[in-house]
Amino acid sequence: MTGILEGFLVIGVVIAVGYGIGRAGVLGPSATQVLSRTAFFVASPALLFVTLARADVGAVFSSALVVTAITSTLACALYLPVGLARRRPAGETAIGSMASGYVNAGNLGLPIATYALGDAAAVAPVLLFQLAVLTPLYTTVLDVVSGERTSWVRTLTAPLRNPIAMATAAGLVASGTGWLPPGPVMAPLQLIADLAVPGMLLAFGISLRGAARPGTGDVGPSLWCVMLLKNLVHPLLALLIGGPLLGLSGPALTAVVVCAALPTAQNVFGYAVRFDEGVRLGRDAALTTTIVSVPVLVTLVGLLSA
Repeated sequence: MTGILEGFLVIGVVIAVGYGIGRAGVLGPSATQVLSRTAFFVASPALLFVTLARADVGAVFSSALVVTAITSTLACALYLPVGLARRRPAGETAIGSMASGYVNAGNLGLPIATYALGDAAAVAPVLLFQLAVLTPLYTTVLDVVSGERTSWVRTLTAPLRNPIAMATAAGLVASGTGWLPPGPVMAPLQLIADLAVPGMLLAFGISLRGAARPGTGDVGPSLWCVMLLKNLVHPLLALLIGGPLLGLSGPALTAVVVCAALPTAQNVFGYAVRFDEGVRLGRDAALTTTIVSVPVLVTLVGLLSA
């Protein structure tokens, strides 16, 4: 259980620092937007490139990747009828869908995998699928729905104007070919990449200053749906698909279920701010699913390790 609590403590402290910065007003009224845009346009592309370029992509193509791909896709897809039935804006529906299946595999998943599962590599399939598929897909969708859709050319070329998608593609090419930029190039990229996670967490903390109580207003029903899908349905899908269907057991099954039970990543909030779509739902989903995931993860680890 130490790894679970340590992971939550780390992100909780950084978010609290952001909240304090927001209360003090030392970064001004546009701090959330500036930090989020810096993370999106500068730090996150660098993080995506250095992470994927150094990854052994072939090593993570396993049953765990199959479970991740199926369960994350299903969790994201199950939210879409809710957004459509409630006639919510397209951008907010995209954020709600992403929040339902995009987990905090980086700054929370890594310490939990290290200390609770004993293997940091357990989150590699999740990171790969999210970085290579979900991130470029959703940021491209948000780019299209948030802009002036003047022509089909704009829609088709959206990935070419998306720094996340471009960095992902470049990282996969570097990994597949085995070629890395020289040290003097990778060193500053790594330095910039290290800004991505704390930048998003600080922006998230600042945004909590003066925010309405989660679950109130028009986004209430949508938030409850996201919580149900992320905290309960997603890990249950991983348990059923990983166990009876794919025959995983022991530590392998525990790993995929725990990864699926991780809360919504703060990245979702960052993308919501960047495109100004579903900002409140993204913020509330990251906050509430993180709180609820503590007892869920502790219970799952206890049951599956027994």
